[in-house]
Amino acid sequence: MQTLYITHPACHLHEMGDWHPESPQRLDAINDQMLASGIHGLLDMSQAREATDTDILRVHTPDYLDYLKRHAPQAGYFQIDGDTLMNPHSLQAARAAAGAGLTAVDAIMAGQAANAFCGVRPPGHHAVSSRSMGFCLFNNVGVAIAYALEKYGLERVAVIDFDVHHGNGTVQMFSSDPRVLMCGFFQDDIYPDVHTENDPKNMLNIPVPAYSGGSQVRQVVQDHWLPALCAFEPQFIFISAGFDAHREDEMSQIGLVETDYAWITEQLAVVADRFANGRIVSFLEGGYDLSSLGRSVVAHLKVLAKL
Repeated sequence: MQTLYITHPACHLHEMGDWHPESPQRLDAINDQMLASGIHGLLDMSQAREATDTDILRVHTPDYLDYLKRHAPQAGYFQIDGDTLMNPHSLQAARAAAGAGLTAVDAIMAGQAANAFCGVRPPGHHAVSSRSMGFCLFNNVGVAIAYALEKYGLERVAVIDFDVHHGNGTVQMFSSDPRVLMCGFFQDDIYPDVHTENDPKNMLNIPVPAYSGGSQVRQVVQDHWLPALCAFEPQFIFISAGFDAHREDEMSQIGLVETDYAWITEQLAVVADRFANGRIVSFLEGGYDLSSLGRSVVAHLKVLAKL
């Protein structure tokens, strides 16, 4: 079975202005690097189905979904918050981004794919149940987790967040659900400026200081993530795969490189092979320097595809 690469045309049509770093060119950069590396033809390409209201309402409130529907513009932009806007294609793109995970879960559970990467936007891990945050409309990984738990009766699901920003939306949705273990790292004292001292035991998000590099992040994985994951024995692993901790990305002051992302992915693949029959669904989150984003996603994909 191959690795599934899932996207949707609407994800390229969503844009928030020429000034905005979360741009359609992010998907172009990934596609260019996939072609240049030769892995494009080695993946199984698929189009996401769009998430339905039922899918979205497993984790988002009816009032919030109605708010987005009412304010989706016919032309121009609607500003939801200081960082997040909608154009006429944004709501469809958000449904597709959330639906990509559902497409992936069904394919993997049916034995049609080994694992999957969702090359979608807008990203999702900052969106909380009742509002958007940080470029995110729907919490894509949250929608997929809730779907997998309900449809397939899974008892233990892990979500890994290696975006440089704290996955606050995912924490808000699942902090009280013992079926979900979240492991992450984030740069301390940047957006969304949260503190984790009082997080429940199933939310293992580790702050790292600015100017940390690969060795410090690998230590977090070895000392915190891997023991927790092995004790939890997840039946499925979801990844919020942000690549904005790369040393070339000006969104943060963390110094990861492609080999670090490959190493992290290797560790997660070992856990997935041991406990989850290899089941992994990874979602594009951050990553705003186009060159390093494309190269890092390719490094991540090569491990998933065992290339």
